[in-house]
Amino acid sequence: MATSASPIRTLPFLSRLTKHHRIPVHALEEASEQAGGELVRLNMGPFRPYLVTHPDHVQHVLVQNQSNFVREGMFWEPLAPLLGEGILSDGATWAESRRILQPLFTARYVNALAEQMGVIINELIDETITPGRPFDISRGISAIVHPTIVRLFFGSKISVADIARLVPAYDVAVTAKAMRLVMPFVPEGVPMPGDRAFRRAIKAIDAVVYPRIREARERARQGLDQDSVDVVARLVKAREDVPGEEGERRIRDDLVAMHGASTETSATALTWVWPILDAHPGVAAKVYEEIDRVVGADPVSTEHLPHLPYLKMFVSELLRCYPPGWILPRKAVAPDVIGGVEIEAGSTVLLSPYLTHRLTEFWDAPSVFDPERFAPGRESGRHRYAYWPFGAGPHVCLGQHLFMMEAPLLIAGILRKYRPVVHIDRPVTPRLASSLRPPPGLTMTLVPAGRS
Repeated sequence: MATSASPIRTLPFLSRLTKHHRIPVHALEEASEQAGGELVRLNMGPFRPYLVTHPDHVQHVLVQNQSNFVREGMFWEPLAPLLGEGILSDGATWAESRRILQPLFTARYVNALAEQMGVIINELIDETITPGRPFDISRGISAIVHPTIVRLFFGSKISVADIARLVPAYDVAVTAKAMRLVMPFVPEGVPMPGDRAFRRAIKAIDAVVYPRIREARERARQGLDQDSVDVVARLVKAREDVPGEEGERRIRDDLVAMHGASTETSATALTWVWPILDAHPGVAAKVYEEIDRVVGADPVSTEHLPHLPYLKMFVSELLRCYPPGWILPRKAVAPDVIGGVEIEAGSTVLLSPYLTHRLTEFWDAPSVFDPERFAPGRESGRHRYAYWPFGAGPHVCLGQHLFMMEAPLLIAGILRKYRPVVHIDRPVTPRLASSLRPPPGLTMTLVPAGRS
C-alpha cells in the first residue's frame, strides 16, 4: 500500500469493563477520552476492534470508502435473527430493500402524513395518560410511539392486540444481547445471559408478523389492496416475484427491521426527554414558555412546528447527547488506511455518534446539555460529521425526517396540557443495549399545566 501507516496505540478495555460493570457505556467514554479523537485499538483479549471517533475518520468509513466497511461481525451477528437480511443488512439485499422502502420516507411523503400523525399522537396521549398517576416512562412513551407508527405505515394489517404483543418482544430483543455487545469474542454456541429471552422474543415477533404477511399475500392474489399505500401491501407487491417461504422471509425481514427501527429508536430517544427536563429547569422553562405561547391549549399540529424553534433545538441537543443508534460497528472487507493507520482486512471498526458528539475538539463543554448549540448560525463551520445522530452515507437512517416531525409533535402534545414530575432516586445514566436507553423503571407523574 502506497500510504505509509503510523503506529497505533492499544488501550486496555476489559479492565475498564470490569471497573464499569454496572454502566458499561462509561468504559467506552473513558477509552474515547484517552484516545482524544485518534484511532486506537481496544484490547478486549482475543478481540481488538479499532475505535473510530474523529469526524474525518467517520467520514472515511461511512461515506468515502463505505463499500469497504460492511455491517457484519460484532453487533450485527448476534442480532441477525431479529434484523434478517433486509434494510438493516448490507450488500445486494440491503440495496433492494432500500429501493423498495425509500419512497415511504421521502420528505414529501412524510409531510403528507404529518398532519395525520399529529392527530394520532393527540388521541393516544389522551388515551394513554392519566394525570396524577405515576407511570413507567419507557412503557408510557412506547404506548404512544408504537401505535402511531403502526397506524401511519401499517394500516389495519397489524392490530392493537398485535402491537401489545410486539412492544414487549421488541423491548426484550434489543436488550437481551447486551452482554454479547461487549464480549463479541464469545462464540454463539456458548450460552450467555439473555440468549433464551432473545429467542423467545424472536418467536413472539414472528408469530405476529408471518400471519399478517400471509393474509396480505392472499388479499393481493384476490386483487385487493391494489391501491393501498401501507407498508405491508407495498412489500407484498414488491416481492411478488419471490414465491413461497423465501418471499415471506424477505418481507418479514424488511417489515420487522423497519418497524423496529421506526419505533424502537423513536421511543428510546423520547424517553430521555423527561429526565433531561427534570435535570435542567432553565431549559425546561424555555421549552414550556414556547409551547404555551405557540400551541396553548389547542391540539398540536404541523402548523405549529415552524414556530417552535427552541423545541427543535432541544430535540437536536437531545440527539447529540443520547443518539439511539449509539454504536455502529463495521467490518473491513479489504485492507485500508484511516488517519494514517493501516486497517487489516477482516478487522472490526467501532463507530459511535455518542462518542463523536462528546469530543472536546468539536464541542465546547460536551457533557453540558445546551440546546443553544443548535441556534441559527451556530452550526456553520462545524465539521459535517461531528454530528451524525442518524448515521451517515448510503446507510443514513431513512426515518430521520419522520422523527424530526414526530418528536416535537409528541413533546408539545404532552406539554401543552401537562408538566412532568420525574421520580428519580439515582443518577440517570445510559444502560447497555443495542439502542441507548435510560435505566429501567424510571417513572414520572404528569400534572395539569397551570396557565395564568
